Amino acid sequence: MSYMNNFTRRTMPHILGAGLLLQACSVSVPTDKQADNVVVADLPQVVLDTSAGEIVLEVDSKRAPVTAANFLGHVELGAYDGGKFYRAVRLDTDRGTPPIEVIQGGRGLEFEDDIPGIAHEPTSSTGLRHLDGTISMSRSEPGSATTEFFITIGDQPALDAGGTRAADGLGFAAFGRVILGMDVVRAIQAMPANGAAPDPYVEGQMLDPVVTITTASRRKGAAK
Repeated sequence: MSYMNNFTRRTMPHILGAGLLLQACSVSVPTDKQADNVVVADLPQVVLDTSAGEIVLEVDSKRAPVTAANFLGHVELGAYDGGKFYRAVRLDTDRGTPPIEVIQGGRGLEFEDDIPGIAHEPTSSTGLRHLDGTISMSRSEPGSATTEFFITIGDQPALDAGGTRAADGLGFAAFGRVILGMDVVRAIQAMPANGAAPDPYVEGQMLDPVVTITTASRRKGAAK
């Protein structure tokens, strides 16, 4: 069983939190770009307004159309209302090999079984990579991704197709990147974590308190 199976499913519902607003919009692209991910014009953007500050995502609907459409559809339907950022994986909390650094969030693990999974889009087919600030889908087996996503802190090649963090070797489905607000992502990652969980893959990773999502909507005029 892959670590990311534990990453998405083997967890404890420890829910506290502060507010997070998730909106999609068209904004100018800031200068803190990932140098290795080519900027594609007219991509939809999603604004995450959190209690720690604003995070702006660029969603790559051209190179990862299935995964991007799934995420944007959940945003537009308000499926993330009541969701949260609930996990921080850091070098001092990760027991996988190699260790990774991410924050995980979404609608909430308790709702995953109610939603059908989507086709897996590996990085080997999209050309995207898990670089600093990449947004990607959590999953167990390929085709099981639903609502839960994670944002990488630092380059994480072990999460790409051919990497070692998925036992099947297919990696995880990157579908966009943070274009503004990596300082906020890092602040969330640095929040206190609850180390009481007995599972070795979970221990020390559940944020305490979590950052909750209050509403999710797309603004008029956002790129389609």
